[in-house]
Amino acid sequence: MGTINARKRKDGTTGYTAQILRKKGGAIVWREAQTFDKKREAEAWIRWREAELDKPGAIEQLSKGDSTLADAIDKYVAAKRTIGRTKEQVLRSIKTYPIASKYSRTIRSVDIVAFADELAAGDRKPQTVANYISHLAAVFRDAKAAWDIDLDYAEMQAAQRTLTRLEKTSKSEERTRRPTLSELDKLMEHFAGRQIRVPHSAPMCKLIAFAIFSTRRQEEISRILWDDLDEPHSRILVRDMKHPGQKRGNHTWCELTPEALRIVKSMPKTKPEIFPYTGDAMSAAFTRACQFLGINKEDTPEADRLVFHDLRHEGISRLFEMGRTIPLAASVSGHRSWNSLKRYAQIKEVGDKFAGWKWLDGVCR
Repeated sequence: MGTINARKRKDGTTGYTAQILRKKGGAIVWREAQTFDKKREAEAWIRWREAELDKPGAIEQLSKGDSTLADAIDKYVAAKRTIGRTKEQVLRSIKTYPIASKYSRTIRSVDIVAFADELAAGDRKPQTVANYISHLAAVFRDAKAAWDIDLDYAEMQAAQRTLTRLEKTSKSEERTRRPTLSELDKLMEHFAGRQIRVPHSAPMCKLIAFAIFSTRRQEEISRILWDDLDEPHSRILVRDMKHPGQKRGNHTWCELTPEALRIVKSMPKTKPEIFPYTGDAMSAAFTRACQFLGINKEDTPEADRLVFHDLRHEGISRLFEMGRTIPLAASVSGHRSWNSLKRYAQIKEVGDKFAGWKWLDGVCR
């Protein structure tokens, strides 16, 4: 049974300190105290707290020591054999916020909602806030089962539902940006000139054309090996294709369009990779060129800016405009479902706008 001690404070008021002791084998295994302004509050707290401590395993759980959210994040990152760079950066960023120093067992949905508000106060869009919460939810999901850290996944789920209802988080906006032939001509002329001036620079003309005709992401392009090419069947093995639940081992055979195969066959076999250039380098060179050429201006809204990934949108939309069925388009893009494929299908015309494109023969030499 707990005890209550009354003590006079300096301001003349009386404080009531409620104390609970638990012993096992004559030794104190748990001690806890809290001070209240009224005696009945102290009595009520003792009744409630002792009921909590009487639950099976409660003392053992409290005695094992508290882990913070930051501790759980560290264990999650260390335990993941593979983790995306963006996810790792987000989790590292979360550790700089006050919620990371809170004891895991004390974090409730209200704390997660408050954290989302902090993120939004930093001018982050609801889509970005949703990404932060989603990455953090993965830590909550595994913490108890993997490391016996008391993060309550139900509290996280409740917070996510609340954030959605309050419109504090939202899904990423689907991009509809596609390059025009005029924009692509400017880019190809720019990079063709650079190739002459700097012969050892990355062949961006080939990379741009291949991204369109193969519909491959920049990271996938950088990983394709000559050993992954099945020329007789005009297909390529795309290793570790992006998938929400499988970061490694998601190898998929994808059809190569005739144009994409021609570009592959034009590459020198000097290294194991067909395109031995990093995805970051491709993206950075493309972004710089778009700024230099005025395709992207300082005041251009983000949704209207042209980025390397838009070439994949262009390639997939082209397949549908040429009359390919969903299964045949998916055989090139590698998508497993129409729900994930349809966001790339931005049909604007009928036929192949690249028919007779002057740059194709040049990049295939």
